Formats: sequence, C-alpha cells, structure tokens
Amino acid sequence: MTRRVEVATFAGGCFWCMVKPFDELPGIIEVQSGYTGGHVKNPSYKEVKQGDTGHFEAVKITYDPSLFSYESLLELYWPQIDPTDAEGQFIDRGPQYRTAIFYHSYEQKTAAEKSKQRVEENGPFNKPVVTEILPAEVFYPAEEMHQKFYKKNPDRYKQERVNSGRDAFINKHWKSPGFI
Repeated sequence: MTRRVEVATFAGGCFWCMVKPFDELPGIIEVQSGYTGGHVKNPSYKEVKQGDTGHFEAVKITYDPSLFSYESLLELYWPQIDPTDAEGQFIDRGPQYRTAIFYHSYEQKTAAEKSKQRVEENGPFNKPVVTEILPAEVFYPAEEMHQKFYKKNPDRYKQERVNSGRDAFINKHWKSPGFI
C-alpha cells in the first residue's frame, strides 16, 4: 500500500519560528524552511532578507492527510501569527515577513478561505484579517543552516521568539481555544 502525501505551504513571518509548531507531529513527514511567491529564481537568504525579491519566508509541510488533516494544519497555523499585520510579523518588518496561505489544490483553497472566515468572525481581533490566500508557486528551500533552526540553535531560537514579541502576542491573543 502506497502512503498518500500532500503538501501545505504557509508564510508566517520568520521561518525559524514556523517550523517547530508543525515538526514532529504524527503524520507530519517533513517541514522545510524556504522562499516562495517572488520573482527571483533560487534566491538566497541574504537576497530575500533585503525585501525586494517578492518572496515570502515560508514553510513547506509534507504530511500524510490520513493522519493529520489540512484543516488541522490550518488550526495550528493561525495561532502562530498576527493575521492583522500587513507589514510583517512582530519585530520582523517587510514584505518577506507577511503572512499567507499558499494553496496547492481547490480543496485547500476552500478550506483556507473557510478557516480565515472563522478567524475573522470568531477571532480575538478588532482589525481586519489581512493574511492572503494565494496559489502555490515554486518553493525554494532555504540554506541548510536555516533548516530545523530550533534544533540546531535552541538557545538562539528561544531568544528569537521572546525578543520578537511572537510568544507574548500568542499568549495574549490565542490563549483561548475555539477561535477557528
């Protein structure tokens, strides 16, 4: 019997902070940091960080939908971000740090739109949800030093989450379950 796998792609600001929440869950095969949505082929971290490649920092999640559904990925995605910030995420500013859900199928697009609507209607925000839902484009893996950063540099990773304001925001706004 062949294992069925699918791919989900999410942009949520700094990709260092977007890997760990999805990594090592049952049904998650791989979480890869990288770049997508821009006009530069095979961009480097240095190029994307400058903010003029059009790329988002993103994570590509390969998963087994029989063990972890796309809807479950969406439920895990939203509480990792500030979906009302169109200028970046937390301390990271610029177009490369915007939030987006990149869909790989009509079913993913529909599920993403429904989940965004639930966040807009039930979420803890008084501002509009600006997270974009876009068709998936070529995904360029980031350099090896950026893959599984939370494991390679655990102290720096923890400090990044605190210093960026991400953890404080998540604790303040996403504490209560049931928004999505």
